[in-house]
Amino acid sequence: MDSFLFQAFIYLTAAVIAVPIAKRLGLGSVLGYLIAGVVIGPVAGLVGSETEDLQHFAEFGVVMMLFLVGLELEPKNLWDMRRRLVGLGGLQVVLSAALITGGAMAMGLTWSVALAIGLMFSLSSTAIVLQTLGEKDLTKTEGGQASFSVLLFQDIAVIPMLAFLPLLAMPELMGGGAEDLAHAAADPHGAASDHGEGGGHGASLSLVDQLPGWAYGPVVLAAIAAVVLGGHFLSRPLFGFIARSKLREMFTATALFLVIAIALLMTLVGLSPALGTFLAGVVLANSEYRHELESDIEPFKGLLLGLFFITVGAGVNFDVLFGDFATIAGLTAGLIAIKAAVLFGLAMVFGLPRRDRWLMTLGLAQAGEFGFVLLSFTIQNGIIPDDLRQTLSLVVALSMLLTPVLFIVYDQLIAKRMVAGRDTGSDTIDTQGTTIIAGHGRFGQIINRMLRAAGRETVVIELRSDFVENVRKLGIKTFYGDATRPDLLHAAGLMRAKQMVIAIDDKDEITELVKFVRRERPDIHIVARAKDRHHVYQLYAAGADDMIRETFDSAVRAGRSALIGLGEHPFEAEKAARYFVRHDRETLLKLANAWKEGVSIWENAEYLDIARRQNELMEQTMRSDRDPRTDNAIDRAWAPPPVRPEEEAKTD
Repeated sequence: MDSFLFQAFIYLTAAVIAVPIAKRLGLGSVLGYLIAGVVIGPVAGLVGSETEDLQHFAEFGVVMMLFLVGLELEPKNLWDMRRRLVGLGGLQVVLSAALITGGAMAMGLTWSVALAIGLMFSLSSTAIVLQTLGEKDLTKTEGGQASFSVLLFQDIAVIPMLAFLPLLAMPELMGGGAEDLAHAAADPHGAASDHGEGGGHGASLSLVDQLPGWAYGPVVLAAIAAVVLGGHFLSRPLFGFIARSKLREMFTATALFLVIAIALLMTLVGLSPALGTFLAGVVLANSEYRHELESDIEPFKGLLLGLFFITVGAGVNFDVLFGDFATIAGLTAGLIAIKAAVLFGLAMVFGLPRRDRWLMTLGLAQAGEFGFVLLSFTIQNGIIPDDLRQTLSLVVALSMLLTPVLFIVYDQLIAKRMVAGRDTGSDTIDTQGTTIIAGHGRFGQIINRMLRAAGRETVVIELRSDFVENVRKLGIKTFYGDATRPDLLHAAGLMRAKQMVIAIDDKDEITELVKFVRRERPDIHIVARAKDRHHVYQLYAAGADDMIRETFDSAVRAGRSALIGLGEHPFEAEKAARYFVRHDRETLLKLANAWKEGVSIWENAEYLDIARRQNELMEQTMRSDRDPRTDNAIDRAWAPPPVRPEEEAKTD
């Protein structure tokens, strides 16, 4: 049963069963994929030698992921990250590599082998960390941004590592001779992934292996320039031409072609494919085709990353692991401890808030997928003895397997404790206002500006310290701190304020904060940001007075513009919008009263009955309300005055 269809069936079955269960248990999809791989690999033995080759194919998911990350990051934002990118990321790689090298030498390894291991283990898992941060909605936090900066620097650092490592080769381990070594150094990606005989594959994937040393730099710069200039000047005509064909599958094919072509170009010049596609994504971040590219690439990225995680789990060799469990477990724990100490120390030096320090520390303490690449590269180039391969590979795999567990530790122990009020690194609030605003992002800042412009005093609390500093430069007083902390809210004047506006990003934290504020102040007016319609029901049950769906008003305005675009008079379009909003609010209140916590709306008979009846009334209600014969006081208040007969005669 080694056919492709059978193997595909095994991998997909494992994913379909394990991942939803893991998500339901709060473990995250990454841990679900890893567990699925362990089950079908070392436990059940359903997959075998093809796992390693499949892993190299699945690593392309990391390439796609970094392309999508680049699409979300404009060049200006990348420049703003330079301090953390170079400082935080660079120091993390250097210090981690130095400490791990020292530890390896203390265990009796030669300095060259120890240094190679230190460089290998200094890298973290871009795939697992970014996937988990995205799932937990932590990407935009300071800890998430700092983690991304470190990961991006690590991906860049792979390039000089691949160029430097061949210098550590030991003659007694060099099976292929100096010529093979030079060949592999010129094409590190081919060498790292070539499992066959002879190494001819590497030669076919390099434009630089025969170049003199002085020519390598210009060729690399030319490749990078081709990506930047091509993305800037050629992408619009290309995607415009494809869009005019009106074939969705061709746009998908073009998106895949773009990513694969850039990855191939980077490989040909000996650079990281992930770095090249990330750069292309940054170049295309301002393109009008950005969202289309995201929607086309996202499914492929998700499947390939899932496949990659499964292969990591399936590649765990239980015979070797349990044959020397104490040593391998100790090495894994030591690796995580060393990297965690470095990360936490740097997080303190760079001024990250306590909660974000722990997020970055626990999130990046593992070895990464590039560890497998560098390990294969060092073995083939006579840098590390082959008898260390299984042990080092297991340390990489186990540390990656433990990463979702570390994120759970962060969620359950660190984040919850600090939300309960144990994080003391906040500003001292020395002003009072009639309204407390929790969160000053894209949602909260508009509310604050309106209230301040109307002469109302506000107290604004924001968790992102860099954002607080930037807002203060504009003369807007904002206090740094976690608005979910009871002591901070009381310091902001919760017991005296007339109103609480909750505009933070996290859905669950919004709901919990509404419950807390309502318990503390039953009489206060609460305006809460709702992420979606289902969240409205939760906030209504929690005690919010006004639940503002973050996309509803803009969608209504878009609908009004669409009616005008179809030829309706702006007055009639405005009437339609107003009556739609009124009907929707009435429906929402009825549905909120029928909604039940923990019961799916699709299994709530009362809810479905109300929804059906209200949908049937929608068209009838709007048509009757918009009938010109309907006399409505609200319409009379804002409608233009009628033209009197004598004035009408003058215009004829």
